[in-house]
Amino acid sequence: MKIPNTTSNITGFILLGFPGSREGQILLFVLFSGAYLLTLTGNDSITCVVYWDQRLHTPMYILLANFSFLEICYVTSTIPNMLANFLSDNKVISFSGCFLQFYFFFSLGATESFFLAIMAFDRYLAICWPLHYPTLMTRRLCSNLVVSCWVLGFLWFLIPIIIISQMSFCGSRIIDHFLCDPSPLLALTCKKAPVIEIVFSSLCPVPLIILCSFIMGSYALILRAVFKVPSAAGRRKAFSTCGSHLAVVLLFCGSVVIMYGSPASEHEAGMQKIVTLFYSVVTPLLNPMIYSLRKKDMKMALQKFLRLLKVLIKNVLEQLESKIVFNLFTNIYKNRI
Repeated sequence: MKIPNTTSNITGFILLGFPGSREGQILLFVLFSGAYLLTLTGNDSITCVVYWDQRLHTPMYILLANFSFLEICYVTSTIPNMLANFLSDNKVISFSGCFLQFYFFFSLGATESFFLAIMAFDRYLAICWPLHYPTLMTRRLCSNLVVSCWVLGFLWFLIPIIIISQMSFCGSRIIDHFLCDPSPLLALTCKKAPVIEIVFSSLCPVPLIILCSFIMGSYALILRAVFKVPSAAGRRKAFSTCGSHLAVVLLFCGSVVIMYGSPASEHEAGMQKIVTLFYSVVTPLLNPMIYSLRKKDMKMALQKFLRLLKVLIKNVLEQLESKIVFNLFTNIYKNRI
C-alpha cells in the first residue's frame, strides 16, 4: 500500500483498513465479496418471501422484512468501499464520502437497535398477552412503529455529523480503520473539542443501554410467562418463537456494547476493527440463517418461493432458447434467399 508522505494534495482521509501484501488484499477482497453477496441474497430472500406470501403479512414478519432490508442497507454502507480499498493503492476516501459513510453507518446502526427493541416488544405482547395480541398489535400500530424506527434512527446522528463535518482536520489524515469512525476522526481535528467528544461518546452507549435494558426486561417477562406454561410442547414453541430474535440481539448488542460501552482508549486499533467487523459484517450475514432455520413458516415460504423462482427462471430460459432458435432459422432462410 502506498501512503503519500504529505497530505497537502489529499482531498480526504486515508482508510488503512487491513494492511498486508497484494496477495493478502486480493484474498480479503474475495472473502468479503462472498460474504457481501451471501448477506444480500439471504436478507433479500426474506424480504421478498414476506412480501410474496400473504400468510406472512403479520406484525412479526413485517418487522422481520424491514429488519432484513435494513441489514442490506447496513452492509452496503461499508463493504463496497472496503472492497474498493482492497484493490486500491492509496485507499483515499473523500471528505464528503467519509461523512456520508459515518452518517449512514451509525444511523442504520441506531435504526437496527430500535427495530430490535420493537421486535422484543412484539414478542412480549404475543407471548404474555396472546388473547389480546391481535387487538393490541394492529397493522396500523405496526406501521407506525416501523416508520418511527426509521425516522428516529436517521435523526439520532444528524446534528453531530453536521457539527463534525464543519470542523478542520490536521496531521496525516490517516484513519487506522476500515470505516469512518468518530474516535479516529475526532483525533484528527486541528482543535480539540471536549464537548463534542463527550456528545459522541454519549450518543452511542446511552441509547444502546436503554434499548438493551428494554429488550432484556421484555425477555425476562417472556421467560416468566413461558415457565408458567403447563405443557412442554407449549414452552418449546414459545422458546422457538423468540429464540432466534434473542440470538440476534445478543450478537449485535453484545458486540456494540463492548465496542462503544467502554472508553475508546481501552481498545487497540486491531481490536476495534475486529469488533466492528463482527457487528457490521458477520451479524448481518448470520441473521438470515438464524431466522430462516428456526421459523417453520419462514422455511416453508422460502421453499415455495425458491420453487416458484426455479420455474420462472426455467420458463425465461426456454423462451430465450426458442427465440434464439427462431432467429437462427430466420437468418438461415434469409441468407438462402
